Amino acid sequence: MSHLLRTSRLFAWLFLTGLSVAIIVTSGFYLYLRPGLPPVEQLLDIKLQTPLRIYSQDSRLIAEFGEKRRAPITIEQIPTIQLQAFLAAEDSRFYEHAGVDIKGLARAAIELVSTGSIQSGGSTITMQVAKNYFLSRDRTFIRKFNEILLALQIERELDKNRILELYLNKIYLGNRAYGIAAAAQVYYNKPIKELSLAQMAMLAGLPKAPSSFNPLANPDRAKIRRNWIIGRMRDLGYITPDAHDLAISAPLTANYNATDAEVDADYVAEMARSEIVRRFGDNAYTDGYTVTLTVDSRKQQTATDALRKGLEAYDRRHGFRGPIGQIDEDTLEESTPAELILNYPKVAELLPALVTDISDEQANAQVHVRGIGGAVMPFETMTWARRYKTEDLRGPEPEKPTDVLSVGDVVYVRANSQAQDVGDTTTQPSVALAQVPRAEGALISLDADTGAVQALAGGYSFRQSKYNRAIQAKRQPGSTFKPFLYLTALENGLTPATIYNDAPIVFDDSELETAWRPQNSSGQFYGPTRLREALYRSRNIVSIRLLRDVGIQTTLDYLKQLKIPVDNMPDNLSLSLGSGQLTPMELARGLAVIANGGYDVQPYLIEQIQDVNGETIYEAPKTVLCDQDCESQMTDIESKNGTDEPTSLADTSKEPEVRVMPRLADERSVYILHSMMQDVIRRGTGRRAQALGRNDIAGKTGTTNEQKDTWFAGFNHDIATTTWVGFDQPAPLGRREFGASTALPIWVDYMQVALENAPSATMPRPNGIVNVRINPETGKRARPGEDAVFEVFKEEDAPAPLSPQDENERNGSADDYSRQIF
Repeated sequence: MSHLLRTSRLFAWLFLTGLSVAIIVTSGFYLYLRPGLPPVEQLLDIKLQTPLRIYSQDSRLIAEFGEKRRAPITIEQIPTIQLQAFLAAEDSRFYEHAGVDIKGLARAAIELVSTGSIQSGGSTITMQVAKNYFLSRDRTFIRKFNEILLALQIERELDKNRILELYLNKIYLGNRAYGIAAAAQVYYNKPIKELSLAQMAMLAGLPKAPSSFNPLANPDRAKIRRNWIIGRMRDLGYITPDAHDLAISAPLTANYNATDAEVDADYVAEMARSEIVRRFGDNAYTDGYTVTLTVDSRKQQTATDALRKGLEAYDRRHGFRGPIGQIDEDTLEESTPAELILNYPKVAELLPALVTDISDEQANAQVHVRGIGGAVMPFETMTWARRYKTEDLRGPEPEKPTDVLSVGDVVYVRANSQAQDVGDTTTQPSVALAQVPRAEGALISLDADTGAVQALAGGYSFRQSKYNRAIQAKRQPGSTFKPFLYLTALENGLTPATIYNDAPIVFDDSELETAWRPQNSSGQFYGPTRLREALYRSRNIVSIRLLRDVGIQTTLDYLKQLKIPVDNMPDNLSLSLGSGQLTPMELARGLAVIANGGYDVQPYLIEQIQDVNGETIYEAPKTVLCDQDCESQMTDIESKNGTDEPTSLADTSKEPEVRVMPRLADERSVYILHSMMQDVIRRGTGRRAQALGRNDIAGKTGTTNEQKDTWFAGFNHDIATTTWVGFDQPAPLGRREFGASTALPIWVDYMQVALENAPSATMPRPNGIVNVRINPETGKRARPGEDAVFEVFKEEDAPAPLSPQDENERNGSADDYSRQIF
């Protein structure tokens, strides 16, 4: 008995000694590690890494930037059954323990002692929150002890639901999806509340091993894990046996669902992205900013489509350049068609295709299309494909498929909407022969009053070329520059009725190096011409004579007044023909000044920026058009806000709450110019725009020497749109290509939608304008009985009333004759 007592005492002392040592060691670890643990309050301040999202003005997704897909969600938004699926999978005693599950921890400790590493974890959801937010992923004892201490601290300071919410928003669930809301979209393209029980269980199985249990990478293992969780939910009483059986039998339905843009606006998206990164640095990709742009989704998609359609139409007019690749017979036999075209990229809506068979008898070709598979290409989709030789020369029209294609050719195709009957009641997808255009283009559409970008397309395909021609390409504007010259003339006392002689002229100018003999685009000369007609017929000789009279420096000074860049403008008479350089955006902005009646325009793209909490941190300033006392208004606003003008199109960091746009041009001069440019549409080089059936549009075509740049710039009082077509490396587009044939059709296709259902918008007639009946040959007031037209003038510039002697005399003044002769 005494021996048993002594033994008991020994074991008691040993137990107490061991317990004391454990307490001392644990306390030592706690005292050592506690100062390095972060305060739990940081959990409430931590920003979940949420991507940058860019939307159109009407809330359509344009783009998403950021490595981590995440959509933060509150626990109230998560179905109870989804919460239970995660509890069953990760921590069924979550609402019972104080942050640490002793049983699970003991199991992990045994594994650590026996194997040297932790295999099964033993972490509770609270411990995972501590690890995910604050700690490294090293599987070491020190890190585990930190995790335990921090978990206990979190449990003391946060309630269970808040901890679970933090966990479900932070966990990585594979395929760049962080948090269950993002995972529901990535795997099922649904919000969480619409998932089935089987789908919820599948998501709950991912935290343990996002790769091994991923339904896309390892469907069999993922299904085993899913079914185990469903069984656990039944055993825990979360679901009924019937629900268990139904979910167990459900097939795997997971697919990869990228966040698809709802609007094709890559150039616009990149402009916005670069500005947000400039403002916020790399945090732009993780801090969950939501950016709303000024572009309208319908107009933007139309701009993208119209530009592509116009460039493809130009390209087809100049012939087929042949296949983009050729695969020999041996390679065709050794590999599958899908493998052979894998390295050929999709470009815009055009898909690479391998020609596998050709039948002249059936008048079609069999092709394998990337992303579609087998398809048929009818010969009628190839008839345009005359062989390209030069920009001005093509081969004969093809008569059969083999005139165009050979087996093994790799070409681009466009999917047709209808299938093609290939006999024996069999149908195949139908495709049409296409090719990626070599020519490029741009379209910019601005709200004339505010400068808000309505739509912008910087090229055929952003993936093919990230060069944004709308804002980066400095090109010669050609005749689209002439409205600014004519506006300068109107501001300096000339009128639409002023006569200039359209006759040959030669300049010996040292700055031009050689004698210059300018011509009209037609190569002909038309004699005495009123300025109105000279503009709508785009007479080059008249523009040169006009610039000589107005003065080169006077014109450059006026361009500066209009805030049109003159750094790349020549100081010689070639300026009159648009030989300077402007980007399409700079030209569009100048056009908007004309469109709105002469007020300054500052183009901008970003309408609003919100943070991850939905708080507005930036809103575009309101635009105020100002006629009087503008400098004092601007000074008051700048002093109030401490700001200067913005430095770039998307730069919002320096803008005030209100932007004062002063008048830059006399409204009467602008009004007269409107009427002259409306004649470009009614009877001049822009007649194709009459297809819109509107009476409020005006514009100007433009074509540079050798047809290297072609333009159309047009507007009504509300919206100004500019289109450009040319090669990135300037080269002739072809002898028969002009602004009216390349750029204008793109403008019409866009404006057909942009102006749909919009009321007529013309500039109000200002005071001080008169209409006078004139002789179209002399520009003077018409005598009674003469053939005459009405012309619009400023009151002080109107032709003098006829004197009795004038009514009987037809001779003009010496000044008129000098213009006609010289």
